[in-house]
Amino acid sequence: MSMGRQQTVAFLLGTVLSGLFAVIYAVVSISLRKNWWKGALAIFVVQFVVMGFVGHSFPNRAVPPSMSAAELERLRIRLTWDSIATMTVVSLGYTGFFYVSVKEARRYVKTRMEKALLESEMTAARQVQQVIVPDANRSIPGFAVESAYKPAREVGGDFFQILPVENGGLLFVIGDVSGKGLPAAMLVSMVIGSIRATAEETHDPVLLLRRLHRQILGHTADGFVTALAAFLARDGAVTLANAGHLSPYLDGREIELPGGLPLGISGGGQYAAATMELPKGSRMTFLSDGVVEAQNENGELFGFDRTKAMVGASASAMADAAMEFGQADDITVVTIERRGSDTSGTTLH
Repeated sequence: MSMGRQQTVAFLLGTVLSGLFAVIYAVVSISLRKNWWKGALAIFVVQFVVMGFVGHSFPNRAVPPSMSAAELERLRIRLTWDSIATMTVVSLGYTGFFYVSVKEARRYVKTRMEKALLESEMTAARQVQQVIVPDANRSIPGFAVESAYKPAREVGGDFFQILPVENGGLLFVIGDVSGKGLPAAMLVSMVIGSIRATAEETHDPVLLLRRLHRQILGHTADGFVTALAAFLARDGAVTLANAGHLSPYLDGREIELPGGLPLGISGGGQYAAATMELPKGSRMTFLSDGVVEAQNENGELFGFDRTKAMVGASASAMADAAMEFGQADDITVVTIERRGSDTSGTTLH
């Protein structure tokens, strides 16, 4: 409406600002996504104020009562240049809008493809873990085994293996790989493969941990693997060796074991055996640190006292309690009970 009467400075500022605000609308709307209208409304207010300030600072020229041929020619030329400038700036604004939109679309497509690839890899890793994690309830001659495995993510760093042996005994290994996600899951797969291969050669917990340490050493980057191995003979004799893992419980009492560095740490590999008798009807409870390290919204840990108080419950009840308290890491609980009843005592050597 005011073309031809605007001051040159006001026209240039108005056209440049219009194109600039077009780009700003595009960038803010794409960045805010669902809340685009909030940004657009705020920018509109700013634009309205700025354009009003420009119009007030550089008012239009007055309309002459009559115009000569020369004045009409100057007006025609002015309108022509004004039109060219307007189309140029608006085109630049749309070009900026198109550039931002295409760039965002490419980034979105790339992100979606990477996410889809990661999800497929995580799904495959999850399926592998479901295959290598033992069943929750297993019936092994002479023993009743119950387990609960609750990974904090799609895949976890906890692992355990329950391997029956030919003489009626039971070899059990539980552990935790430092870290989370796919790298930890890949290391878990390697560790479990090593456990199964080593178990074919020896059932001695100390030898098993030493061989695992040698095989893992150099493959954990800056991480490590805690592990606890136990061999439960058919007659109730139990041999244990610990590599930095939480000690198990026997009928609610924590078993004190010789310490040892986790697997994969330089300078480690030295483990000592502890032996004990497991009476009939008694139960051993093994768990990962995800139980005691469960944390609620107030930052309070589930802790050892709550853990010890729940040792008499089932593996699933114990794991569920830690999850409901506030899961922060993978949670694993395994209970092994020797079938039958016996009133004999339990000694640890």
